[in-house]
Amino acid sequence: MEWLIGLACSAGIAGAAYVKRSLSGSGFLAAVILGTVMYALGSPIWFGSLIAFFISSTLLSKWKKHKKQEAESGYEKTGRRDAGQVLANGGLGLLICVANWAWPHPLWWYAFLGVMAAVTADTWATEIGGLSRKPPRSIKTGQRVPPGTSGGISGLGMGASLAGGLFIGGAAWLLLALPSQTAPDVITPPLRLVAWIGIAGLAGMIGSLVDSWIGATWQQMYRCGACGREIEQALHCGKPAVRIRGRAGWNNDAVNVAGSLAGGAFAVLLALAIGLSFDL
Repeated sequence: MEWLIGLACSAGIAGAAYVKRSLSGSGFLAAVILGTVMYALGSPIWFGSLIAFFISSTLLSKWKKHKKQEAESGYEKTGRRDAGQVLANGGLGLLICVANWAWPHPLWWYAFLGVMAAVTADTWATEIGGLSRKPPRSIKTGQRVPPGTSGGISGLGMGASLAGGLFIGGAAWLLLALPSQTAPDVITPPLRLVAWIGIAGLAGMIGSLVDSWIGATWQQMYRCGACGREIEQALHCGKPAVRIRGRAGWNNDAVNVAGSLAGGAFAVLLALAIGLSFDL
């Protein structure tokens, strides 16, 4: 029954996103598979946290889109999310969910919470930070860079990053109110609210900053021979662009995975540091 419910819910939500052109065909298929497995092997809390990220990020990507077109024109991937983007944002969370199903332990939940907070924080920072009236600064050099530059951060983007992480922690806690839900950890309810929101907020910030740092150092970047812009795409203005820096294989999807991994690892370390009754 869990598999059928997960399939129905995932297909319904992904189908609506596909109709609204927020998902490509491959993105739709990846989202359905990811959501179905997560619901069946996890619970509505795990599945709902993923959906909270997906819906909020999709809505923000549409919000004031015309004002973000210039910054987004240099991104490797924009518009409809493909399978690579879906898996880059949700694949690690799915692996953690499967690991918890196979070897149950509360720390898996905190790893998942950190991962989902990180991908949400990074997406919110990109979508909301792109509306900043001031040009961002490079996280590496501190110098002003054009909007849309990988590794660029702004005050508005940092605030959005924190809000995204807090949102995931709060959404996960609210999902506990659903009928017959069992908390994935063993701490007392009053502490759980503070722990989930606090850890998610901090993990989201860390994951987003790691994403920005890798974007400024390791991500493959190109320069368009026509317009002269520094971009993530190998093709721009209808012509091949010249690679100017970055490591082979480090595209936008790889950077997103690394940022989410950092968020998950930080959440686990923070949970252990404050001793959240894991019965180790």
